[in-house]
Parts: sequence; C-alpha cells; structure tokens
Amino acid sequence: MKIMRCVVVSLALILLSASSVHGQDLSKYRNFSLGMSLVELSNQVDLKPLQTKLVHKRPAVIQELTWWPRESSGSSLQADSVWQVFFTFYKGELYRIVVTYDRHATQGLTAEDMVQAISAKYGTATTPDAQVSFPTNELYRSTEKVIARWEDSQYSISLFRSSLLNAFGLVMFSKRLDGQAEAAMADAVKLDGQADPQKEIARQKKEADNL
Repeated sequence: MKIMRCVVVSLALILLSASSVHGQDLSKYRNFSLGMSLVELSNQVDLKPLQTKLVHKRPAVIQELTWWPRESSGSSLQADSVWQVFFTFYKGELYRIVVTYDRHATQGLTAEDMVQAISAKYGTATTPDAQVSFPTNELYRSTEKVIARWEDSQYSISLFRSSLLNAFGLVMFSKRLDGQAEAAMADAVKLDGQADPQKEIARQKKEADNL
C-alpha cells in the first residue's frame, strides 16, 4: 500500500510539474506568465488566428481564450494531464488562468496528493476556509471551495475540485489586475443597464419617424 501511494504521488509530480522549474514563482504556470500579452500567449499555444471571446468592451476590454492542450500540435506530453486552460485578459494583459486537469489522468489521486505535488513547485500551502469565484467562466459554478492556496503579496493560486466536472483545477491570478478587472466588470454591468433604456427610446423614436 505504501509503495502504491509513492507511485501515485510520483505520478502526480510528473503530471503537474512544469518542464522547467522556476523556483517558487507564483506568476508562472508552465511556460505561461501572468502579465503576458495576448499575442505572446497565442504564439505559445499555436492559436492562429486568435480565438478570443470579448466579455466586455467598456469601460475596459476584457477577453477570454480557451485552450485544449490535447488538440494543440505544439503541446508537450506533460500537458496531457491538463484537459483545458482558460485564460482571461484585462486591457491586453493576462491576469487570470484557470486550469482543469483531466480527471482520468489524476484518477486515484487524493486532494492531499495534489497539494503535495503542487507544493513541490510553489512552496508551502495554506488551507483557508474560502471560496474561489469564476466571474466569466460558465463551465464551473459561480464559486468553488478552496482545497489549498499558495499566495504572496502579488499573486494567488488556489486548488479546487469542480463539483460539476468532478475534476481538480487551479485558479491563479494577479491580485492587482484581478481587482481592477472585477471593478471594470461591475461598471460594465451598470453601463449596460443604463444603455438599455436609451436603446428602447431610440427604437421607439425610429418607429415614430417611420410612421
């Protein structure tokens, strides 16, 4: 039993570690860095043309990009443990990454195994009684319980288990940009609400003019 557990943990380390370890740099996941541009990321994942979704246009441009490593010709073998990576950009800067692991690749791994594997790269984890939110990603519930967290003054990484997908995942973001993006999205909702009555007035005026 002990040997089997060692094998499982070793497999987790192989599946979850990056191809090159950058110490305890919480701004990086594999070869992706928070703050990188949309063009830089697109070149890495071989997505041409850019397959982005515009979430909000004002007061700030917020875009999303979804990547399935198994479908990418430039993906490494280590990325096979990852089912999907979801990138979000604020004013052209990558500020949030949501990683969903393939549940078959991590089958047999406990939450403790995952924490141990990820801690090998990012250092000691904490276990806060907290939730992590998904403001734009419809693949998850609005919030999920945090299993473990790695953070410093600038960045945050949270391990969770999706209650819908029954799969482990990571959410990592720049605290500075995430705060700015959250405020911009709240303002966008207000602006959309103000625009709707104006659109209705314009529509009625157009109909009256036509008559």
